[in-house]
Amino acid sequence: MSPRVILPEKTYGGYIFDLDGTLVDSMPTHFRAWRRALRRNGAPADIFEWEEFTSHGGMFAVDIVAKLNRDYGLSMDPHAVADEKRRNYCDLLLHEPLPVIPETMELVYRLRERRIPYAIGTGSMIIGAQETLRSAGVLDLFPIMVTPGDVPPGRGKPNPDIFLLCAERMGVSPVDCIVFEDAVPGIRAAEAAGMSCCVVGPCPPQPSC
Repeated sequence: MSPRVILPEKTYGGYIFDLDGTLVDSMPTHFRAWRRALRRNGAPADIFEWEEFTSHGGMFAVDIVAKLNRDYGLSMDPHAVADEKRRNYCDLLLHEPLPVIPETMELVYRLRERRIPYAIGTGSMIIGAQETLRSAGVLDLFPIMVTPGDVPPGRGKPNPDIFLLCAERMGVSPVDCIVFEDAVPGIRAAEAAGMSCCVVGPCPPQPSC
């Protein structure tokens, strides 16, 4: 099986990792959690299938629901749907321990050993992010983590704020940082932050549920 990512040869001052689909193979579980929440809140069954879901990767859940409302003329409560999606996700994790993505996690271990700064910059809120890392058995490896709760409302990906705050907390200039991302909103956020970006390949398409 071909690798999901080709690691850069250059050494950077700071490394920033998206979480879902970049460090941990959690996207299929997020997908099922989203589909259940949307159906229970009146969304048509034929929206937010796999390709549309992955195109929103890294976005804050409340912003995703608001965008779906605009795109499809719906009136779902963004906070209620986002909360239900999070509960669904945490329930699924009780039965489905998540695997890590080997290439990026091996890099994290090397960075830790060499004491090179690294951080997580994720579109998940802190509770969900911690549950993801705990399920994969790597929670203790990430002392720096920035989530949408750390930046002003509406300033999540594709805005650069999350990644810029990661750089600030690492004490590294944005131009000396590289971001690892698997989704377009995060790639755009890295570009807007003036950072290099390494793209992690997607997992295979998932069936609708």
